[in-house]
Amino acid sequence: MDTRLLRYFVVVAEELSFTRAAKRLYVAQPSLSRQIRQLESRLGAELFSRAGSAVALTGAGLAFLPVARRQVAGWQEGVRLVRTVAAAERNVLRVGFVATGGGELARRARAVFTERHPGVTVEPKRFEWGGEARALRDGLADVAFAWLPADLTGLCSEVVTTERRWVAVKATHPLAGKATVSIGDLRDEPLMWTRVAPPEWVDWWAVNPRPDGSVPVWGPENANVEEMLEHVATTSGVCIGPESMKSFYVHPDLTWRPIVDIEPLRIALAWPEQSANALVPSFVEIVRQLR
Repeated sequence: MDTRLLRYFVVVAEELSFTRAAKRLYVAQPSLSRQIRQLESRLGAELFSRAGSAVALTGAGLAFLPVARRQVAGWQEGVRLVRTVAAAERNVLRVGFVATGGGELARRARAVFTERHPGVTVEPKRFEWGGEARALRDGLADVAFAWLPADLTGLCSEVVTTERRWVAVKATHPLAGKATVSIGDLRDEPLMWTRVAPPEWVDWWAVNPRPDGSVPVWGPENANVEEMLEHVATTSGVCIGPESMKSFYVHPDLTWRPIVDIEPLRIALAWPEQSANALVPSFVEIVRQLR
């Protein structure tokens, strides 16, 4: 059985909406409906009852859901294990991050780890917004610097550093002339956002809702940090990022200013509870020593 079909079924069963499930899976709704019909055809039974926009599990669907969840979880664990063992056999430690990751702490940790383990290759693995935890579960990284909030369920994690949040504006923007800004100063500014990350992650970065109860003015979408910064450089929009972003992504057309009245970004080091890569504990301990 195609595990992709099983995963689609599980998400539709959890959402009880093809529209919401399609958004969560990043697939077109008609395609998702066809995939579910294909699964039902293979099983010879309807898994959902459909009455207009209302969706409900049938008796067969209810019976199949725990089985499908076990199959999906088993396949994911198998994939993670194979990828992790393959990296360990190559004497490689894959360190995941998004954008600037763990900032200066991450750079120092990689340097110390390389010095203590000269025969090991450290492979930085960059993921898109909010993708660090998923990369660990999928076996694409052995350890990762995760930007909170993030769903780290089933993973070991601990907060290792914090960074102030800054706003990037076009160099000619009126806010570029201020030494610092408040979140109130951004009330009417179009704010960059993304569909790639979980909604709660987007809302935290956007400070949504704002302290006065208002919601952000949403600007253009982006899929990654480079797109985000180019949007800011070429439009009237703004973006919020960690302090390290202003030095990691130097852009001649942007000005960065600290936001003085919102909580800082918390960065956690995360790793699987049971890792097949014996190098992970050493890296974790180095980060603990350096933080």
